[in-house]
Amino acid sequence: MTTFDYLSLILWIFLILAIFVPVFRQRMRQVERYRVIKQLEAKRGSRVITLIHRQEALSFFGIPFFRYIDIEDSEQVLRAIRLTPDKMPIDLIVHTPGGLVLAAEQIAHALKRHASKVTVMVPHYAMSGGTMIALACDELVMDENAVLGPVDPQLERGYGIYVPATSVLKVLTQKSLSELDDNTLVMADLAAKAVSQVKNFVRWLLEDKTSSEEAEKIASLLAEGKWTHDAPLSVEALQEIGLAVKTGLPAEVYRLMDLYPQPAGRRPSVQYVPLPYGGKEPKKRK
Repeated sequence: MTTFDYLSLILWIFLILAIFVPVFRQRMRQVERYRVIKQLEAKRGSRVITLIHRQEALSFFGIPFFRYIDIEDSEQVLRAIRLTPDKMPIDLIVHTPGGLVLAAEQIAHALKRHASKVTVMVPHYAMSGGTMIALACDELVMDENAVLGPVDPQLERGYGIYVPATSVLKVLTQKSLSELDDNTLVMADLAAKAVSQVKNFVRWLLEDKTSSEEAEKIASLLAEGKWTHDAPLSVEALQEIGLAVKTGLPAEVYRLMDLYPQPAGRRPSVQYVPLPYGGKEPKKRK
């Protein structure tokens, strides 16, 4: 073989490894995820479902994929719920920035209808649609530093730009109708409907967990724009507005989150020794 042939062979081997090694690693990681899920199911006697959206690179180009709650997610979660016996509890692990209202409402509706206990576990955050799903549970368990977020609807103005529906409605109180163009008036009409629909849905989710007055108060706070859409609502803040929130997640939940790594190939911004110190400081060298 000539030098060119050897170089060509090395190049082909490199390309094959570059394509298949990431796929193999992803497959092994998926197997490990199933193993941890089965451990948690055996420990709690439940069906464990995950709704975890993390930025994860799946190709050898290292291109990250950003995930949100979509129709495919709702189809998969509904299928998992349908395969779960009525007498079996469901544990749903949620880690998401939010997504489509339609998909989130479908998941929340199915969880609320499940005959046995539904527990939602939030290790880091469940914003927007994720919060809506969390409100459908019988028991909400969060990490002590985890957060939920408001569920006020966002309207698309075009070109991928979204504005809060409550802010559109506020324009009506600051200007006369003669000063507003037709597009703004149409947006305001859609905004009023969107806020009403989300508020009514949240109130329905909470009506069997608290009084009608309390459900109305919480629904108004979360849906009517008291906070910005990305405002982090801590465990203490959620308890203060009247939601029953517990802390203390099973260790398996954190192990599962470790199996959803961020994309490789970039300089890490956070580094630490990945070992629990048990309250003791690392030994110092003399």
